[in-house]
Amino acid sequence: MTLPDTMRVIEISEPGGPEVLKSATRPVPQPGPGQILIRLQAAGVNRPDALQRAGSYNPPPGASDLPGLEGA
Repeated sequence: MTLPDTMRVIEISEPGGPEVLKSATRPVPQPGPGQILIRLQAAGVNRPDALQRAGSYNPPPGASDLPGLEGA
């Protein structure tokens, strides 16, 4: 399967309400040793994502800075 070079994401531009969520394009990440890359059709946004948006939660070291911890 051929993957595109870029992906659409929602970024948190700064702490705040829903208005700080911005659509952006990023390069598709390259998996490292022992990792796989999956194509998401949808991502779930839940409490940790809302706390991250509000500036009350930092993702763990090495985790993505993008909201959407669950995917399908």
